[in-house]
Amino acid sequence: MAIDLNADLGEGCGSDAALLQLVSSANIACGFHAGDAETMLASVREALKNGVAIGAHPSFPDRENFGRTAMTLPPETVYAQMLYQIGALAAIVRAEGGQLRHVKPHGMLYNQAAKEPALADAIARAVSTVDPDLILVGLAGSELIRAGTRFGLITREEVFADRGYQADGSLVPRTQAGALISDENQALAQTLEMIQRGRVKSITGEWARVHAQTVCIHGDGEHALAFARRLRHEFEVNNIKISA
Repeated sequence: MAIDLNADLGEGCGSDAALLQLVSSANIACGFHAGDAETMLASVREALKNGVAIGAHPSFPDRENFGRTAMTLPPETVYAQMLYQIGALAAIVRAEGGQLRHVKPHGMLYNQAAKEPALADAIARAVSTVDPDLILVGLAGSELIRAGTRFGLITREEVFADRGYQADGSLVPRTQAGALISDENQALAQTLEMIQRGRVKSITGEWARVHAQTVCIHGDGEHALAFARRLRHEFEVNNIKISA
């Protein structure tokens, strides 16, 4: 059994370099919610040094709230913003002798695209336009995954170690109780359940089916580095290979 282990990086956290020694994929912020040209370049160089697959982590234009503000934008606007962000990171990766491998939207853009087909299509269309060989990463079972399929993209279904789930398989909004899992043992157990059994227990007690192809560790979390090390250990014990 194999799983991709990814982290959202280039967001100003001090643990990025250490995390890049533990994960197989990095989602690098493209400037709209965090990061800038210099941060993107430094993150790309560090990822290449560690042999980590590099992905773009585009967002709504919302630095003030770290990309977590809900927005209703015309699909063509979202399409243009995706081209802008993905293209910027792709150019940096190419300049450093690497290759951009995937795209994973950030924050509220990710969450809205999980449920809004028009928004998901705008993102998938932009990814396909930049490079049809790019992998589109989205919430397992979401509209974004379906949009990727419609546009002929390879998709990768994502699950979260430290997030609460609702009965329909969607994430509990950060504004609600149960959105974040602070107990590491609970997060570890949930992650193994999703990988090995394809299911997750919702905050209301029902089981939701999930297809886990990649597991996200939030690089901005207070204990992200320590948890990543524990997670890797649990994967080794359970014969789960980490690979992009």
